[in-house]
Amino acid sequence: MTELGPVAWPPVPIRTERLVLRESEARDRTAFIELFASPDVRTYLGGPLPREELERAVPEVPGRRPGLFAVDLDGAMIGTVSLDRRGAERPGHLLPDAGEAELGYMFLPGAWGHGYAAEACAAALGWVAGAIPGEPVVLCTQTANDRAMRLAAKLGFTEVERFEEFGAEQWFGVWSSPAPRSAR
Repeated sequence: MTELGPVAWPPVPIRTERLVLRESEARDRTAFIELFASPDVRTYLGGPLPREELERAVPEVPGRRPGLFAVDLDGAMIGTVSLDRRGAERPGHLLPDAGEAELGYMFLPGAWGHGYAAEACAAALGWVAGAIPGEPVVLCTQTANDRAMRLAAKLGFTEVERFEEFGAEQWFGVWSSPAPRSAR
């Protein structure tokens, strides 16, 4: 996975108490279309995309790229968690050259309110801590997105700054992975 450093992709599926984070598969296509067409999911992400356009554009195996986990509950995809490098052209950075690892996620509305996003994001952050020790992870969300703000706090992100982007106030925070333990 060159985007995040010298780590193998896809990793072995990550299992939590209730979920599996895995590489996307053809059976996930309908869920991907639902995520991007949903006005609820896309409220703070620029709005829904036209379903007809998505039906034409979404590949047979959607989202198959380094850094994107399909979140599976009982054999069905309920959302995604992604880790990408934050583009230098965007505001909000920790490093002078930008390119921080950035956590993103989207879940189908039926999966909201059950703690799945917290569980899946915590598992992805745990994977980062093991795969890229010491790598800080950033998260950016609109301050108006109360759910995302609560999740950022629950996951241990701390505020770095706020700024305007996409016509709205954005919250930018950082999560630092635990330092590797030295052998004694």
